[in-house]
Amino acid sequence: MKIGQVASEAGVSIDTVRFYERRGVLPPAPRTASGYRVFTDAAVARIRLARRLQELGLTLDEITGALHAQQAAYVTCESERWRLHAALDRVEARMADLIRVQGQVHDALAACEAGTCGLVPGQA
Repeated sequence: MKIGQVASEAGVSIDTVRFYERRGVLPPAPRTASGYRVFTDAAVARIRLARRLQELGLTLDEITGALHAQQAAYVTCESERWRLHAALDRVEARMADLIRVQGQVHDALAACEAGTCGLVPGQA
């Protein structure tokens, strides 16, 4: 199948398919004599898996590594668990940052409601 059909079936843009190919998420697709890439159904499945892993917070390098390990057939839950731990650590750090910012916004809002928010010149 051609790149447009792969993109459509995987729910991504053509640019995303090209990007994934450049970054090694997808292996290079063979080309026809006229230069068109020819993909298999496996490319669609691989893109969908990559997107799912991205939703879980894995980095592109982690996704590429996981997909290469899967393709080499030496992947196990135990061998890949570290990737999920790393993603969880990043998510928890982002949540902590958001909770800190949330507190700052609450404080700024309370100051504004008291007429001393610091956002208006001459106040603070």
